[in-house]
Amino acid sequence: MASRKDRIRALLKGIETGDPASVTVVNEAQYIQHNPETHEGSEGLAALFARLAKTSPKVNIVRAFEDGDYVFAHTEYDFGSPKVGFEVFRFDGEQTVEHWDNIQPRQGPNVSGRTMVDGPVEAVDPERTEANRQRVLAFTESVLIGREFDRLGEFVDAEDFVQHSPRIGDGLASLRAELEDPDTAPCYEHCHRVLAEGNFVLAVSEGTWRGAHCAFYDLYRLADGKLVEHWDTVENVPPRSEWKNDNGKF
Repeated sequence: MASRKDRIRALLKGIETGDPASVTVVNEAQYIQHNPETHEGSEGLAALFARLAKTSPKVNIVRAFEDGDYVFAHTEYDFGSPKVGFEVFRFDGEQTVEHWDNIQPRQGPNVSGRTMVDGPVEAVDPERTEANRQRVLAFTESVLIGREFDRLGEFVDAEDFVQHSPRIGDGLASLRAELEDPDTAPCYEHCHRVLAEGNFVLAVSEGTWRGAHCAFYDLYRLADGKLVEHWDTVENVPPRSEWKNDNGKF
């Protein structure tokens, strides 16, 4: 049988064709959907894929990783307009039973000429998975949530920090300027989960930005215990009255 990562790749590519067979990796009886704009269950996914297929969509899975029962993927979409997203799936046995995502319009390149998706795609250093997970969790809690910006140098490589966020350029100074600017800084309030494979770590957080309730997905590449590369997506959380399921974004 194909690996979990490969089965998720096949599922996401099914968006291009609308083929209902692509959702067989989903356990219809147990599936929990956290995208507020998608109905519950695999029938909801099949309907969504059929609708999206009419727009001649394009799907590219840029990088995918596995962490225990979780698969997380960094993706490019074009549903009539280009978007970039992160997809997270939880497995129980051979099928996925829970899904989260965070998708935003594609922007950039940023001032350093980098796109939202370019850069390394393969995880290395599997023996450092747990240490890297804890490093990103500490960074998120102390710097992003706790706003202890004087500690940035403890976590971020001061010499070679590669930035893919469309709002920021390379380097520690640019990151600090973004975080300290009261007009542009996102407000991180809670970290919901940290997923990792080797030197790649994804942090899923909640907060506000520009007055809106937001989900922040931040993917980091680490080397020697330091954050050396960053990708992200930011998506507004719709009001409760607009949800198509009752599970919440997180």
